[in-house]
Amino acid sequence: MLGWALGFFIVAIIAAVFGFGGIAAGAASIAKILFFVFVVLFLLSLVAGLLRRGGTKVQV
Repeated sequence: MLGWALGFFIVAIIAAVFGFGGIAAGAASIAKILFFVFVVLFLLSLVAGLLRRGGTKVQV
C-alpha cells in the first residue's frame, strides 16, 4: 500500500511539473489517503501483534 501511495505521489509531482494542476491535486489527495490508510493498518497490526503475543513468561 505504501508503494501505491508513493506511485501516486510521483504521478502528482510529474503532473505538477507539466502544468496539469487538476491531475496533480487528484493524485496528491489519493496518495495522502493511501498513506494514512497504510499508517492506520500498520498501527492496528502492531497492536494486534502485541496483544496476541500476550504475557509470555519464560519458565526455568
